[in-house]
Amino acid sequence: MFDINNVDRPVEMFIFDIYVAILKIENTSSNFDNVQDLLYSYNHWDSVIREFEIIGEASKYLIKDELFSKKYQVLVDFRNKITHEYFGIDQDIVWLIIYNDLHEIKNMVIELANNIESGLRQELIESFIEDNTYLDFIVKKLKDIKL
Repeated sequence: MFDINNVDRPVEMFIFDIYVAILKIENTSSNFDNVQDLLYSYNHWDSVIREFEIIGEASKYLIKDELFSKKYQVLVDFRNKITHEYFGIDQDIVWLIIYNDLHEIKNMVIELANNIESGLRQELIESFIEDNTYLDFIVKKLKDIKL
């Protein structure tokens, strides 16, 4: 039987997990003018929250491998809060993070991606493109990293 606790992933994959999650949050949230409308559109709200969970979980591994500084522990802590205290999520904080913090994190992740050895970077980009072929906006942004 498959052991879900024994899955080895190259740490570089977590860089792209975060990048794709940010792109999804940006795309989804761009359809809304305010947090109330996002919150009341439960599919969109749940999608954004799920992507924040991915960012936090992946950040944990980047911090552990010292690719992210300890200041990004806040991403892991935020993930823990939204995962374990779902009904206590402050929608205004989510909105502020989307519009005030994601850009900085995305730039950091792009820098990390560009520092990956070119062969491995190319392989990872192709893998993530394959996994996201149905999302044109992600494919386009992933191809931009190739340059």
